[in-house]
Amino acid sequence: MDPRDLPSVDRLVRTLDSSLPRGLVVEAVRAAVAHAREALTRGEAASPEALAEEALRRLSALRPTEVLNATGVLLHTNLGRAPLHPDAAEAARRWAIGYGNLELDLTTGRRGGRGAYLVELLTSLTGAESGLVVNNNAGGLFLTLAALASGREVPVSRGELIEIGGSYRLPELMAATGARLVEVGTTNRTRSSDYRSAVGEATALILKVHPSNYRIVGFSEDTPLGELTRLGREAGVPVVFDVGSGLLDERTPWLPGPPPAWLSGEPGVVQSLARGADLVLFSGDKLLGGPQAGVVVGRAELIDRLRRHPVARALRLDGPTVAALTVTLEKYADGTAADLPLWRMALAPYEELERRAESLAARLGGRIVEGHSTVGAGSVPGAEIPSPLVAVGEQVDRRFLRLLASDPPVVARREGGVLLFDLRTVPPDRDSELVAAVEKAWED
Repeated sequence: MDPRDLPSVDRLVRTLDSSLPRGLVVEAVRAAVAHAREALTRGEAASPEALAEEALRRLSALRPTEVLNATGVLLHTNLGRAPLHPDAAEAARRWAIGYGNLELDLTTGRRGGRGAYLVELLTSLTGAESGLVVNNNAGGLFLTLAALASGREVPVSRGELIEIGGSYRLPELMAATGARLVEVGTTNRTRSSDYRSAVGEATALILKVHPSNYRIVGFSEDTPLGELTRLGREAGVPVVFDVGSGLLDERTPWLPGPPPAWLSGEPGVVQSLARGADLVLFSGDKLLGGPQAGVVVGRAELIDRLRRHPVARALRLDGPTVAALTVTLEKYADGTAADLPLWRMALAPYEELERRAESLAARLGGRIVEGHSTVGAGSVPGAEIPSPLVAVGEQVDRRFLRLLASDPPVVARREGGVLLFDLRTVPPDRDSELVAAVEKAWED
């Protein structure tokens, strides 16, 4: 093709079938025509139509869309972590399309506090004096350090200098708040005497961080929270505990029977406060099973200092998130939190999953293997929930990519040269959609 024979941008736009906004389509076509012109000038073959279609496919794949999670990772960070309860999603939807009493006291007609009802729920559920909710747990920790420790020292165990997804590193976050990190102990062993030696007149608070995305095992030792809080009281400095995942109560009173074995060792918010922590921080979209949020509960005087800090406004929640989190916490308050999608998935009986897996395996010509689901999102590292998996060992990479391009997209696991489907994270009423997407991806 001669460069002079290339179609005009307008003509090519009219021939393309795309649901993307016209402005994006025009930009993609203009870039495709320019790229084709350069290639043809160099004597290389190029199709502006094909280039434009590929660019539009890439753009379409970036659009927020629902996917079927067949990975068995309950809190998959790349897929949005905890699915919301339908009641929570509906509450968020109603707020998003209308107005709500976000900062209006309906009893007086005056301006009210944002999230005031959330605070009532949190204090009732945890026994804390007060609480505050921000946009995520990292934001909660940033606010805490900025409000309470800027320009002063904060002892932290070397074994708790965490890094989580997205290159979040605790030392860097602390530096950004103006707090001065004081490393204590060693990577694998930190005793209360290490903290005691580090506490002085310049100490603002003692920070303990639960290593929720890794475990240190073997010749290791950490300082129990109770010992730290006793030291904090003696020294007159608050103890802040970032528990991360947000297990409200180690006793899991909202679940039938005893706490699941895979939760062993996960600190509860209720118990952390009972052991004397002045502030406890946790996520809303992990083991709490709600929307993305960061929750801080504890002493009212400290919470008030956080609330008054300028950073608090930059981190506040929007109305739909407040609504969704409210419904989630109400499920715990009325004892029905077992209905939250996170807990329904985690507690799904093996036998029920096996029956569903057998049906899927028969349609795919696959086999059932014993495996495990995981919690994910840096929660309960190493914890595994036994699950039957459907394994398919042919054309794994090709089929994996075709599943991603299906409608709805299906995300499975590639592991050991096979493609694995874990139905624990697929709602039972979506099995037919999963089967249809998989059968289409299996077509030659």
